[in-house]
Amino acid sequence: MATTTVPNVETTKKYPVQLTPTAVAKVKEIMAQQNPVPAGLRVGVVGGGCSGFSYSMAFENGAGMMDKVFDIDGLKVYVDATSMMYLQGCNIDYVETLEGAGFKFENPNVKSTCGCGSSFSV
Repeated sequence: MATTTVPNVETTKKYPVQLTPTAVAKVKEIMAQQNPVPAGLRVGVVGGGCSGFSYSMAFENGAGMMDKVFDIDGLKVYVDATSMMYLQGCNIDYVETLEGAGFKFENPNVKSTCGCGSSFSV
């Protein structure tokens, strides 16, 4: 009797930067309220903050020359080459708690964060 091996196929693509379905839905909801509707979301890292770097998110109308573009569940996500080094493996979620709501970055590259939690160092 012959046996067949079924390869382990992942149903979701792995991108260097991941957004949870909750985060994608919230971004799309906010984008739909903009006039004109932006083409996608830019995720990046900027210098500054208590620990040296902080995350940035902004709507974009198109990719820049040095951008990587990812299509995550129909949402175009733009990441510049410099930010890509710091965001490799980062997971972005949208959370709502009693303290407030917002986007939460889980980044395996972070060595330390500041007390306020809005900046980090690598």
